Amino acid sequence: MPDSWLTNSHFTMFGLLLGFAIAHSGLAALRLRGEKLVGARLYRIFFALVSLPFATVLVIYFINHRYDGLRLWNLQGVPGVAALVWGLSALSFLFLYPATFNLLEVAAVQKPQVHLYETGIIRITRHPQMIGQVIWCIAHTLWIGTSFMMVTSLGLILHHLFSVWHGDRRLRLRYGESFESLKSRTSVIPFLAVLQGRQTLDWREFLRPAYLGVAVFVLLFWWAHPILIRATGNVGW
Repeated sequence: MPDSWLTNSHFTMFGLLLGFAIAHSGLAALRLRGEKLVGARLYRIFFALVSLPFATVLVIYFINHRYDGLRLWNLQGVPGVAALVWGLSALSFLFLYPATFNLLEVAAVQKPQVHLYETGIIRITRHPQMIGQVIWCIAHTLWIGTSFMMVTSLGLILHHLFSVWHGDRRLRLRYGESFESLKSRTSVIPFLAVLQGRQTLDWREFLRPAYLGVAVFVLLFWWAHPILIRATGNVGW
């Protein structure tokens, strides 16, 4: 029986995710050498000029093909599922974006630097972006329920799991014993270090503009979500 549900978009999406992972993680690995050659600000700009357009293509292609392939389940009419998906999505952004607190460095207004953070959400997990991405994938896979969504989630999670190893390796090479000391007091699994008594939480550290900014962004994204879907539908990818 022909696998008519296995559309080309499945392979295209996985290829795009693989290309993004190579570009993003590859440029992160070359950061030290690149900054020595062209400076920290210029390298950050180059990094953004590669990563942001690639990410934009991924988002547009994902939205336009999210219902491709086999529909494995459909829970969209089940009471409470929509609220659960929105709640998990909002939670995912709280993990995804406050990991980088200094937006001026992100935008290369200030000189970008690599920091050893051990405050706020880093006390919960040393790799909040990975945790946020996994939560996002769980929420959207639950809502969409297609084979295309499964491929997308698999690719995203594999990339972020690799980034856990890759990020720790780069920090170890840069900071040596200082990173090993931080690693001993933090965990990848959320709250594990806290439960084991290796870390404590200080809720006052969460009262900062970065977290408020993410909360505002979530509200704006909730409002703009239908507009974004309609806009991407005009792109013939």
